[in-house]
Amino acid sequence: MSVWIAVIATGLGCYALKLGGLVTPRRMLDDPRVRRFTELVPVALLTALIAVQTLTDGRTLELDAARLAGLGAAVAALLLRAPFLVVLVVAAGVAAGLRLLGL
Repeated sequence: MSVWIAVIATGLGCYALKLGGLVTPRRMLDDPRVRRFTELVPVALLTALIAVQTLTDGRTLELDAARLAGLGAAVAALLLRAPFLVVLVVAAGVAAGLRLLGL
């Protein structure tokens, strides 16, 4: 039962956050500081998510060669301006290939 309470609370929180964005006055959104903040926050959050997923396993720091190589391949594909789906396939393919080889 407590899982459903958490799911419902999270859903309500997401709805409240979305509603807050809709009722925010336009003059507040036009402020250059707010605009800069909203441009940088998604980048910071995505970077943190990538770092956690690449460098940790549970609660421990783990430098896994296959994960790091997959991240490197994704960066290389991004530098070559590959489409997002290609970046994902390249990163997954490199990591899976190295795991298949036992590295």
